[in-house]
Amino acid sequence: MATGTRLEWESGRNASRTAARPVRIASDPSTITERLAHVIERGAQHLLALQTADGYWVGELEADTTLESDYIYYLNVLGRAEPERISKLANYVRQRQLQDGGWNTYFGGPSELNATVKAYFALKIAGDSIQALHMLRAKARIHAMGGLESTNSYVRFNMALVGALGWDMTPAIPPELMLFPNWFNFNIYEMSSWTRGFLVPMSILYAIKPRWTLSMDVSVEELFVKPGRRAVAFDWDKQLVSWRNFFLMADRAYKIYDRLPWKPLRKRALNQAKEWMLDHMEHSEGLAAIFPGFMNSTFVLMATGHSLDEPITAREIAEFGKLEIEEADTIRIQPCVSPVWDTAIALTALAEAGLPANHPALIKAANWMLEKQITNGGDWQIKNRDAEPGGWAFEFRNDWYPDVDDTGFVLIALQRVDFPDRARMDEAIRRGVNWLLSMQNRDGGWGAFDRDNDKHFLTRIPFADHNAMIDPATADVTARVMEALARLGIPSNHAAMKRAEEFLKRDQRPDGSWYGRWGVNYIYGTGGVLRALEAAGMTGREFARRAAAWLRAVQNPDGGYGETCASYDDESQKAIGKSTPSQTAWALIGLMAAGDEKEVCVERAVDFLLTRQNADGSWDENEPTGTGFPRVFYLKYHLYRNSFPVYALGRYRNILEGRSEYHSVELDAADFRNRSN
Repeated sequence: MATGTRLEWESGRNASRTAARPVRIASDPSTITERLAHVIERGAQHLLALQTADGYWVGELEADTTLESDYIYYLNVLGRAEPERISKLANYVRQRQLQDGGWNTYFGGPSELNATVKAYFALKIAGDSIQALHMLRAKARIHAMGGLESTNSYVRFNMALVGALGWDMTPAIPPELMLFPNWFNFNIYEMSSWTRGFLVPMSILYAIKPRWTLSMDVSVEELFVKPGRRAVAFDWDKQLVSWRNFFLMADRAYKIYDRLPWKPLRKRALNQAKEWMLDHMEHSEGLAAIFPGFMNSTFVLMATGHSLDEPITAREIAEFGKLEIEEADTIRIQPCVSPVWDTAIALTALAEAGLPANHPALIKAANWMLEKQITNGGDWQIKNRDAEPGGWAFEFRNDWYPDVDDTGFVLIALQRVDFPDRARMDEAIRRGVNWLLSMQNRDGGWGAFDRDNDKHFLTRIPFADHNAMIDPATADVTARVMEALARLGIPSNHAAMKRAEEFLKRDQRPDGSWYGRWGVNYIYGTGGVLRALEAAGMTGREFARRAAAWLRAVQNPDGGYGETCASYDDESQKAIGKSTPSQTAWALIGLMAAGDEKEVCVERAVDFLLTRQNADGSWDENEPTGTGFPRVFYLKYHLYRNSFPVYALGRYRNILEGRSEYHSVELDAADFRNRSN
């Protein structure tokens, strides 16, 4: 294997004890070689400057104003609505109101009903008069989009907790779900991991039905188009026999049971639900380490008699507070943090940019990631009992929920590092690969957090309107695993790889593209799959050629690539949008994987990235290119616009110059079992 030496950086063993020393290049580069060197060097130096003293990277994870709106509500329920904090949160929400009076869920997108209702309600709680012009405009826009009766379950649930709506307006979330055995077709482990993280505490709240009284008027009658109308979520399906109608009947039946004075299973269910919640708060920085888990678990603790000053409640509140980003006149909230993910991507980008495999920055990052490997159990074991732990989570600590995508990218990153403790590295990679192989679904693909979490009928439950009730296999996660396995030496004829290839063939769209579950969208999915197929030596196959042809066909006139979140709602919008650095980099990586690095579309994409870099080595990108829940919740990873262009341009130069990459580990496929489902 190659040593990882690059022309631009001091290399060799001494590099592990010295800082990177870039070769001086022309201040006004003119040739493509000089331009590449100049841009890659600046981009790499910018990334290196962002590395923390502990060795990791973490960029801001930005979402829409639903988080700030919910946080205003949360602080008021807690009785900790300090005027200055509320004012800053409300400022942030007001600043993002659209001209038509609504709020959107992604930059450049249209007004969205749930985000607009949450913003209106939060600003009303914050003290804004409903007669103020911005509130009147918001109300008019809410009416135009269907009114409060058309909002999702989670908007109405929060309002019910403070008496703004009756509980009849919310779907039932029975704590008795906890009593269903794991072998039963309908139990909490058939729901996605993130759904469990907020539904289990919500089921406790639904059973208790606390009514916290706020100091202000929380009436929302003015937001109904037809006051008193039942929520649209409870409208019957036109098809008489359907899963939706079945679950609506179950919802009505449970609500009758819920009104009975004697509920023989309720106490046991509540105890089990709270025990589950408390267990899952351990070995994690808050329940599921995500915004809804923090908020709902805190509410449960309050509703079950825990004071805010008790250690267990205080810790949850403190972890939640770490998601705040305060500036002079605003506070914004992150949904969670992404240090493991950001570090894996940044390390891989720097390796492509030319840092030697034993560079101190890479060693430090690898050491930090090795420390984050999860070697204890989690929810994934419910459906995967025999495998040993070995995955990585997204956040600083979330031991219950290692995820396949993070684990795949971490393994890709680690194998680029010449780590001094080779035995430690080999053992971590061995455990990680075995864990990934064990998580393969029966359909040949991989989901994010669980195996075979794909019962689509559950998406018809009334409280499943967050559009992420299950965690089935997806092309982007499957591609990440295939790339990691291939780069570590697992051949394309290994049983797991063959089954994954068949999954990708079935999942491919007729035009050659792949859907991107965790990134926006078809550009992300298609570029990632092609990179994986390249690593596995499969890009010559017909389905890969069709994918490359699609990427070539959707390039923007400026040479870049762009796609908005609208493509999740309307497939005709795929690959339509303003060119962005991250999406251009994804497409470029896919194009290079598929063919000639000197073809015109590749050179135009490279030129787009070269000409749009800022003087400090960064790129600008306002658009969210990450996905939380498709059609519902999107993410802007602030490091994407910097890491992925460095990765793509570094890879382009390495291909042009015929440089092979350093591999720290080459596995023997015979050492890894072929699990059959």
